[in-house]
Formats: sequence, C-alpha cells, structure tokens
Amino acid sequence: MTPSASPLLTDLYQLTMLQAYVEQGMMETAVFEFFVRKLPDHRNFMIAAGLEQVLEFLESLRFTHDELDWLAHTQHLTRPCLNYLEHLRFTGDVAAMPEGTVFFPHEPILRVTAPLPQAQLVETRIMNLLNFQTMIASKAVRSVMAAVDKPLIDFGLRRAHGAEAGLLAARASYLAGFAGTATVLAGKVYGVPIYGTMAHSFVQAHQNESTAFEHFAEAHPENVFLLIDTYDTEAAARKVVALAPRLKARGMTIKGVRLDSGDLAEHARNVRRILDEGGLTETRILASGNLDEYRLQALIASRAPIDLFAVGTAMTTSSDAPALDCAYKLQEYAGRPCRKRSEGKATWPGRKQVFRTSGPNGRPAHDVITLVSDVQPGEPLLHPVMQRGRRSAPSPALDAIRKHVAAELEGLPEQLRPLSPGTPYDVRIAPALHDLARTVDERGVG
Repeated sequence: MTPSASPLLTDLYQLTMLQAYVEQGMMETAVFEFFVRKLPDHRNFMIAAGLEQVLEFLESLRFTHDELDWLAHTQHLTRPCLNYLEHLRFTGDVAAMPEGTVFFPHEPILRVTAPLPQAQLVETRIMNLLNFQTMIASKAVRSVMAAVDKPLIDFGLRRAHGAEAGLLAARASYLAGFAGTATVLAGKVYGVPIYGTMAHSFVQAHQNESTAFEHFAEAHPENVFLLIDTYDTEAAARKVVALAPRLKARGMTIKGVRLDSGDLAEHARNVRRILDEGGLTETRILASGNLDEYRLQALIASRAPIDLFAVGTAMTTSSDAPALDCAYKLQEYAGRPCRKRSEGKATWPGRKQVFRTSGPNGRPAHDVITLVSDVQPGEPLLHPVMQRGRRSAPSPALDAIRKHVAAELEGLPEQLRPLSPGTPYDVRIAPALHDLARTVDERGVG
C-alpha cells in the first residue's frame, strides 16, 4: 500500500474519537458534508475537484496487519478498537457535485452518509483531497479564462509542495482546461498529454548555442522546440533561423521556440519578426517564467505574438490563495439534525441539496441551499456517486470532466468572469433550512 492510500494518513483525533464511538456503541448513521465557508480573495466562484480520488480512497479503505501492529505498539488504542479497525471497510453512501461544477460558499459539494465511526475516520483525507484539487482547479481556471483561446501547459511540479501535490495539480489543471503538463507521471496515471522542451543547462553544457540546438533537434526530430533565452534571446532567434535550412534538408522542422525571462511581450515581438523574416512563419512561440492569470491577461491585452503559455509555481501552489476555508461537518446523527453554533463558524443542520435556477438567458441566476426533502425549482447539483461503499456508476473520464468545465465556463454569468471580484452570485438559504436551524437552536445542547 502506498502512503497516500493508507488510512493512517489522518489526524490522531479521528482514531481517538473512533475508539470512543466504538466503546460507547455509537454506530448509528451519521451525515457529514464538505463545503467552503467563504471564497478566497479575488475569486468569484470555485470549481469542484478531487472527487475521483475520494472515491478511490473510500473504496480501498482498510488497515493492513503492519499498520494495526504499529498502532498497537503506540498504545493509543485499545484492543477492542484495533479489532474493529481490522475488519473496517467503508459501507456508506456518498452524494456529490460532479467534478468540474461551479459552486459557491456554504454549498455542500460532497455528502457522506455512513456509520459514525466510518464517516468520522475519513474526514481528514477527504478534506485533504477536496481542498487541494478544488483550490488548484479554481486557480487554474482563472488562467484558462485569462488566456482566452491560447493553450496552457502545467510546468509546476518542481515547485509543488511534494510529489502528490504536483501530480494532482497536473490533473486538476487539466480538468480546468489546461492543454497538458510537463509532469510525466500524470500522463501515465491520468492520461494527461505531456509536453516538454529543454533546459538552460542543455545549452550551457555545449560550447556553442547553435550546436546545442542542432543536437537537441537530432535527438527529438519530431518535436524540435528550442529554448532561446539562455544568453541573448534575439541573437539566439537568428541562430534558429540560420539552423532551420540545414534541419529542413534532413527532414526536421523547428516547431517552436521558448521564452522564459525578461520582457516577454517585447522579446516575443522581436523574435516573431526575426522568425517571420527568416521564413519560419509556422514556428510557434511558447512563453514561461513566473506566469499567473494577471500576467497572462496583460500579455494577451498587449497583443504579444505568443502562441502558448506554460504556467508553473503560481498555479501549482495557488500562490495567492494557498488554502481554502473549508469544512467537513456533522449535520445529522441517528436521525437527529446537528448544528455547530460556534461564533463565525455556525453550520446549517440536516442533509442538504443545492438547486440551481437559470435565468432567461440560460445562465445560472441563483442557487438555493435547502434540505433534501425540500424540492425546489431548478437543477439539483448533488448526485449519488457511491452506495454501500461501491460506486453507483463508473466515474467519468477526465476528458469528459474537461468538457463539463468548459460548459460551466461558457454559461458563467457575466459578473463572475472578471479576475477581480464582481457582484456576488445569489445563493439563497431556503426557509425550510432556517426553520430547522431555529428548531435545533431551541432544542439546545444535549
């Protein structure tokens, strides 16, 4: 078992609470919901992502003998609790918004209904998976919108916060609309198209820049993409033009050049002119180097002749909003609605559904958060995805999720499209939910 699949990838208090539940016989059905309390600064909406990894985790949930032996050695858990864990499998139900769905604060994007010890134990990993990919997809989609129709490539693995983060960022950015990634393993695991050029070290390892270009072309004749800003960008562009006829005579075409530093717009204009004058009108220009949605927007607005972009650190770390104010909270236990009333962190009780109503233009007009029993006009956004511990249906392919995201963006209300905050989307709390919260509050604690 890989570390990322281990049920020990949790907080200790999940296990200590589980032991108390087991000892007290608290095995009745619990309902937990995952939601985001508020949007990060400068975000107008979020993109739900990470559901596939949650379902994989729940389906495979089990403790190995080695893990149980180690837990016994820690002396944190009693033998009856360890016996319970030995046979533990997830047997609950899950409802969720499809990956790639646009959502807003307080809207549950995932609901877990399971025996209390199970539903409690999985909290940490569910939050870990949904928080990260939702955060990255919601950041990546801003670059997609800023770049308009220019392809984007994920270059962020080397700056990611660990291997799993880099791999899942490649997935999340692809479902958000990126064309592909430089992360090779994402190609094998998720089928994300992989892209690559060359590094400055390759050029520096040669005594002559033109020789470096020629050697790279010989090694990759079907993908001649040359990095030209190691020394003098424009001088390198002229070397590319001089090299092109020799390569062409050997059946090789220079597909593109990459710019990674300096004034990208100015360099792109100069390089485009040099390439065009040299007859390389089909050679594309790729720009990279500390790009984010704001720099992309500025480059697009300046009409810089850049054909595609590579985005790394800012997207892979969601640098301006590196964590979500998200929660996984108990909303019902043993048929009793539950409500947290902590100052600034109060929750709405009960099992909930979100209904989305469209306006005359066909775009979303408002959402209503209510109880599952309180059917409202519009489209229900949470759907059953797991029953009794098994998927209700095969998960959609990643390309299908990409199409769903594209459709969501196409239908996005105009006030949500800018990178800067716009008029907040209308999310309503149904009277039925207000009434239930009032009833729970009147009942008081215990």
